[in-house]
Amino acid sequence: MTKIQARLDAVRQRIESACRQAHRAPASVLLLAISKTVSAPSIRDAYFAGQRSFGENYVQEGVEKITELADLNLDWHFTGPLQSNKTRQVAARFGWVHAVDRLKIARRLADARAPDLPDLNVCIQVNLSGESTKSGVSAGEVAALALAVRALPRLRLRGLTTIPEPTDDPALVRGRFAQLRRLLETLNTDGLGLDTLSMGMSSDLEAAILEGATIVRVGTAIFGSRTAADRAMQ
Repeated sequence: MTKIQARLDAVRQRIESACRQAHRAPASVLLLAISKTVSAPSIRDAYFAGQRSFGENYVQEGVEKITELADLNLDWHFTGPLQSNKTRQVAARFGWVHAVDRLKIARRLADARAPDLPDLNVCIQVNLSGESTKSGVSAGEVAALALAVRALPRLRLRGLTTIPEPTDDPALVRGRFAQLRRLLETLNTDGLGLDTLSMGMSSDLEAAILEGATIVRVGTAIFGSRTAADRAMQ
């Protein structure tokens, strides 16, 4: 058993345990392996350990990996902040975008998505903590952006995503996840029909699952800690 396979098994066990506690089916939670700065051979190892969905934060790096691993049937998610001049590449090569925070970005993705491809799955990123250094719309801006995005062609609005502020307070983290869940419920009360809460990472996936996460984004617990050189790529 490889190190990556052992780590994947451990993460899957954590997901199953959290789902039991939440009285949910483990299949209701997608494990998204965050593979930014991870080599293509390591992603291939994860594939042979049963992982199919991978998340990339940097457009060029992600496109290069998608090309190199084109022989594998992988589900690619773009999880990083997205600049306008990168939307065409993302719309052409990825199946999901997790961090839409401006109508301009959504429009450019819609315009760039080829008609012969399935609709691009998108989530709106919500900045619940109000941090100036973090992308995302405020809670009060979500509804208007969601309605505008849902009206665009070749996009399928799936739900919401958030990353809580850094804290040692697990109650605060879970509270942020609960806040996002309530936002989704409000949108669905208004008829949007959303099904995705993309939230929770290596350190807090259990709290996210207890509050309804349908996608957990896990990098470190699968691929190990990133090096200083890796972090410099941000």
